[in-house]
Amino acid sequence: MKIIDLHCDALLKLHEANDRIRYADAEELETNKRRLQQGEVAVQCFAIFIEPGIKQEHKFDAALGQIDLFYREVLGKNPEMKHIKNWSDFDRLEENQIGAMLTLEGVDAIGNDITKLHILYQLGVRSVGLTWNNANLAADGAGEPRGGGLTLFGKEIVEFNNQHHILTDVSHLSEKAFWDVMETAKYPIASHSNSRHLCNHPRNLYGNQVRALFQRNGMLHVVFAPHFVKEDANATIQDVVKHIDYFCSLDGEKNIGLGSDFDGISSHVTGLEHAGKYQDLINELLKHFSEDQVKGFAYQNFLDHRPTD
Repeated sequence: MKIIDLHCDALLKLHEANDRIRYADAEELETNKRRLQQGEVAVQCFAIFIEPGIKQEHKFDAALGQIDLFYREVLGKNPEMKHIKNWSDFDRLEENQIGAMLTLEGVDAIGNDITKLHILYQLGVRSVGLTWNNANLAADGAGEPRGGGLTLFGKEIVEFNNQHHILTDVSHLSEKAFWDVMETAKYPIASHSNSRHLCNHPRNLYGNQVRALFQRNGMLHVVFAPHFVKEDANATIQDVVKHIDYFCSLDGEKNIGLGSDFDGISSHVTGLEHAGKYQDLINELLKHFSEDQVKGFAYQNFLDHRPTD
């Protein structure tokens, strides 16, 4: 069964490797091309993430550097990888092709300059998370004790997303910022989050947040980071299934997807160590849900909810 995965950090790993590894088959990469093929991943989203310790004046250059790796190493050296730059491109993928879409995890790289977001959009970014865990000029993240919401600049970014049919990702936001996005975003999404009811971690979402996201026709993509799956982080595939089952109980059967966070996590759910193991998750889901439901979680729900060009 094919898979659409909304979040991985392969670009950061490629950047840190400084051309010492290749995307096609590097063992260091949990979402290398070989493993995507093995796991039957039809579309992989590649996050641009800039480490907080980088000086502000260098952050946009760092983002461009990761985009260069995307074009040069992921797309340029692997003809099977096809750039998704328009929402209709999902429908044009052939059987042996893997779609690749750029996303932005935190807008720190643009500082206070919306023009830089225009540039990232032109280069292919189609989903924007306002923060990582820290605060920035757009909003507070889940790790900021202040817990503030969107700034005026943050609301300007959401409006930009609305105008250009870009997803606004809530996965790393503070609670207040989450609710601000619910009021303003046309295309809200959680690219890699789980249930705070099942695992009380600040990166997860409360039930009322999940319901609000679903009511706004937004997607929630389940993440495989063990400490977001189970509080003792000793998580199995069955524990991931519990989150999907819980979201179904909140009337979210048609709004659930997958966002692994592969290459951005330091430990793994037992049995989900890399993208090549994806069909093991599918097989477990088929023990609990119908084939049509599992197809929805795996890819169809996202296709049904994506924006139009």
